[in-house]
Amino acid sequence: MLVLFLLLLGFFARVIAHVPNFTPVIALILFGGVYLDKKYALLLPIFLMVVTDIILGIHSMMLFTWGSLILVSVLGLKLRKNKNWLGIAGTSLVSAVVFFIVTNFGFWLAGYYPPTFEGLTTCYMMAIPFFRSTLASTLVYSVALFGVYEIIAARVKNTRLAFVL
Repeated sequence: MLVLFLLLLGFFARVIAHVPNFTPVIALILFGGVYLDKKYALLLPIFLMVVTDIILGIHSMMLFTWGSLILVSVLGLKLRKNKNWLGIAGTSLVSAVVFFIVTNFGFWLAGYYPPTFEGLTTCYMMAIPFFRSTLASTLVYSVALFGVYEIIAARVKNTRLAFVL
């Protein structure tokens, strides 16, 4: 049930118009890494990105985007062992940074910038404005997803609805 909710949320977040780079996708995949079974946590980013990239358009950066999100899912799997608010905030920050580093390295590697150290640094410098939105959205949506989930889980813990979570 939770995996279906995350897929639908991720799907609509990607295909419906939104503020550029301000989506819940990174936070959603981190959340999935913490709360889903390992198999689903690792399949969630792949399935979500394959389906939405088919709709939005196939592009040369897919492997870097998908790969960075799989790494975010792995960070979520690691976070589940020591889940607390500081860990969630820190891992959210690291997840946004991982996405930034991996995807922009791919952009540079694909030849959008000169294949030099200066080209690489220019690529990362030009991406900083996009990173601000990515970081902000990851932090905001992480607080929302983890917070709402924990509040609901605490309220239904000893009820018939506990199986849903």
